[in-house]
Amino acid sequence: QVQLVESGGGSVQAGASLRLSCVASTDGVAIHNMGWYRQAPGKLRKVVATILSDGNTNYHGSVRGQFTITRDNEKNTLSLQMNSLRSEDTAVYYCNAFASDPPRFYWGQGTQVTVSS
Repeated sequence: QVQLVESGGGSVQAGASLRLSCVASTDGVAIHNMGWYRQAPGKLRKVVATILSDGNTNYHGSVRGQFTITRDNEKNTLSLQMNSLRSEDTAVYYCNAFASDPPRFYWGQGTQVTVSS
């Protein structure tokens, strides 16, 4: 089993920065892709950024150049540096990981990010 625990959310003013972290307890399970998703009130959960085990990254167009996703494979940690936050970035942010044996996705409990203008 894989457990994901996020931290780093909070309430900030527009223009501020936050850094989200996710620690994965893998119990020996190999994790491949990891990512951050977010869900705003009344909306569907959407991908923010993903990162492969080799470090290749992909970003949703709305955050490209604003957010940076990184991971440490040795420490099984995932981070999301969020700069120049805007009110539309307000959402619950979820850490996600994909393991292949058995193949399934894992989710963290989410961390709230609130940006006030």
